[in-house]
Amino acid sequence: MNILEELRWRGAINQQTDEEGLEELVSENKISLYCGVDPTGDSMHIGHLLPFMMMKRFELMGHHPYIVIGGGTGSIGDPSGRKTERQLQTMEQVQHNVDSLSSQAKKIFDSENISMVNNYDWLSKISLLDFLRDYGKLFNINTMLAKDVVASRLEAGISFTEFTYQILQSVDYYRLYKDHNIQLQVGGGDQWGNITAGIDMIHKIEGQDAKVYGLTIPLLLKADGTKFGKTAGGAVWLDPEKTSPYEFYQFWLNQDDRDVIKYMKLFTFMTQDEITSFEGKLKKAPEKREAQRKLAAEVTKFVHGIDGLESAEKITEVLFSGEIQKLTVKEARQAFSGVPSNEISSNPQNIVDLLINAKVDTSKRQAREDITNGAIRINGEKITDLNAVINPNNSFNGEFVIIRRGKKKYFLGKIK
Repeated sequence: MNILEELRWRGAINQQTDEEGLEELVSENKISLYCGVDPTGDSMHIGHLLPFMMMKRFELMGHHPYIVIGGGTGSIGDPSGRKTERQLQTMEQVQHNVDSLSSQAKKIFDSENISMVNNYDWLSKISLLDFLRDYGKLFNINTMLAKDVVASRLEAGISFTEFTYQILQSVDYYRLYKDHNIQLQVGGGDQWGNITAGIDMIHKIEGQDAKVYGLTIPLLLKADGTKFGKTAGGAVWLDPEKTSPYEFYQFWLNQDDRDVIKYMKLFTFMTQDEITSFEGKLKKAPEKREAQRKLAAEVTKFVHGIDGLESAEKITEVLFSGEIQKLTVKEARQAFSGVPSNEISSNPQNIVDLLINAKVDTSKRQAREDITNGAIRINGEKITDLNAVINPNNSFNGEFVIIRRGKKKYFLGKIK
């Protein structure tokens, strides 16, 4: 099975510029290919994960992927997927984001067989006159206006800056083809117009015999029709400081039965036999959620490493058992980062007063009732004595007190 057959089975291909030509190329050769990411922020999110998974799959089959960090294109702004102009970032902010994304990519793709380059290195060296004479002359305005990404912006308006983005991305492909013999560009479906523009430009310069191709990944929708990758809290980031390994793990663990096998094909490196086995387990006993646990484990390990996975699994198990005293301070921060929190005094205090101060209960009557009914746990310990005195400094380095009311409702008392 060649790489394209593998990708088809996984449902990872949306469009190709020349299916037969690319099939012949990868069947007979080990090729170089690329995928780009613009530094619009200082972290990638799971929307970036699928094309980079594709890069890794190519690498595992002996091909040579390049990750292009768009220090040049990122300073301009890609109009794709937007209804209005992007706010231009300062070059200092662009560089900060470039450094952050480069570090993140190196951590995820720790391999000598995957190269990283920054398109600022060649785009910044092109003068205005050279840009217009060498590249601008190759682009027909009517063709550019017909590209979906531009056409969708014409009513609201688009600046010349963003209008020229497809030329810059085309220059990227041309330079990578000339300097590194890169013959395939991979991107999201919204990049189709930019990818084909680059191929057209290369053919105009090098001739129609130049073997360059484009491939896009499908737009992912969940079974309920909503866009994949968004949560109530916003994007799911790859940076552990923005989305902790535990939160990342939980995102995958909570996937719908109807989606989990599809995501297993797209976001893991499991074999067909392994995935088929989990598909059978899902049909036989969906309540066990074995496929979801395997999916969460595989993707978390790929992004956050074995340490991140082990931490996420530990937190998950501890929260299920209620033995939160087993958590380290760092793990507790991850586990309870999203629960209601309020400041409390560091002084020892009566349990009833603590529940009021932490806004667990709104009245002392309700607090006393919760305590006597056995509904309150402080740092994992059930408290039923109305006269109990809680010293906030005794657990989690005196940073916070974790309060549970009932089976699942948690609160965080942050110590002043």
